[in-house]
Amino acid sequence: MKGTGEVTERLRAVLDTNVFVSAFLSRSPTSPTQELIQRWEAHEFTLLVSDGLVDELAEKLIERGISQERVIEFLALLGRLAEWVDVPDEAVKPVIEADPDDDIILACAVVGDADYLVTYDPHFDVLGGEYEGVRITRALPFLKAVREGKPLGE
Repeated sequence: MKGTGEVTERLRAVLDTNVFVSAFLSRSPTSPTQELIQRWEAHEFTLLVSDGLVDELAEKLIERGISQERVIEFLALLGRLAEWVDVPDEAVKPVIEADPDDDIILACAVVGDADYLVTYDPHFDVLGGEYEGVRITRALPFLKAVREGKPLGE
């Protein structure tokens, strides 16, 4: 973890839009992405979002058939519980050549001093699992890190 290294410090993470979409579409009661959302709502880690990330998220959820009502409800939840990161235009650097939209997600993680960027997007693989101090991982390894801090329901 960044900062002082105190064990009481919560992990800071950016969830890529595909992680949210996975949580919304999963029908599995043991979905790691759904559990991540539940653990975030239980304040077990700090979720970082930016205007660009949230705009893309709303677009992706609606494209995948999630009702506008559910999307608005979730965006309101983000507004109440997530930490909003102001990402200036100059912070969005051309890093992910295969998909420049991913640069907005990466910039949110860097500017927000995230410990993790959680994604299923293979475009991030070119970064080798880390970028400017941000670990890039899939949902399950991040979920294990969150569980180590505070098991759900215990």
